Amino acid sequence: MHKAGFVNIVGNPNVGKSTLMNQLVGERISIATFKAQTTRHRIMGIVNTDDMQIVFSDTPGVLKPNYKMQEMMLAFSESALADADVLLYVTDVVEDPEKNMDFLEKVQKMKIPVILLINKIDQVPQSAPNGGVKGSSANNWLASIVERWHKLLPNAEILPISAKNKFGVDVLLKRIKELLPDSPPYFDKDQLTDKPARFFVSEIIREKILLYYSKEIPYSVEVSVQSFKESEKKIEIRAVIYVERESQKGIIIGHQGYALKKVGTESRKALEKFFGKPIFLETYVKVDKDWRSNQRELNAFGYNPE
Repeated sequence: MHKAGFVNIVGNPNVGKSTLMNQLVGERISIATFKAQTTRHRIMGIVNTDDMQIVFSDTPGVLKPNYKMQEMMLAFSESALADADVLLYVTDVVEDPEKNMDFLEKVQKMKIPVILLINKIDQVPQSAPNGGVKGSSANNWLASIVERWHKLLPNAEILPISAKNKFGVDVLLKRIKELLPDSPPYFDKDQLTDKPARFFVSEIIREKILLYYSKEIPYSVEVSVQSFKESEKKIEIRAVIYVERESQKGIIIGHQGYALKKVGTESRKALEKFFGKPIFLETYVKVDKDWRSNQRELNAFGYNPE
């Protein structure tokens, strides 16, 4: 008998959803940085064995939308509630359990198996004495977190994990396998994700921008791959970095083009590792005013959850 199902990962921003996704899939599918709102799309990663297929979905962090793009991001997260066979709700050791209660109330009503993951248990709370996580006080602190979440999601299984350090991930994967329904595979057995190569090019470039620029710049940026030409020996890529204002364009390019050159160099290295062959990358910067609030532009950038 073959098992297959959709295991969707949801939660608030910056709790470690993308890091968990990458650990479960065993490949670097989702951007994982220290910045909130890193994931903007719903990204599938597929794990295959002879008798099983797990289709994981990473989703944007749940937030109160301030503009059109964030409305689309929330729609991606809410769509993950509709088609899940198993739901992974990720929180961490410092998050307020009652944050974004509107979304949590939808999770409370779900009839499918829900696993609540308390991530980042390797991080020491400031209230822990002597800076240590061992001992009764730390145990009591973790127990109090579990108790609060149990009251909010009484039907959920609760597992403490550290996605970054892979603690508890094997236990989680074993439990997911037990919960999967009997089903034929949904995708070809050699398929890793539902996203095309161009998507990962734009995500890798955007990741470098998230890492190398501060303040509002990364959140005003979108990347579009204009050309992707692959041959047996190399890949030639032309990508455009869109910003909302001329001042942001100047910051992205930097003095004498140094900043943009750095982004291009680091992106090329990451792309060569991802695709396993030499990359020739050209990057350009253009201004597209208010693209985050323009539905037509958002559709062109792939923000169109079904």
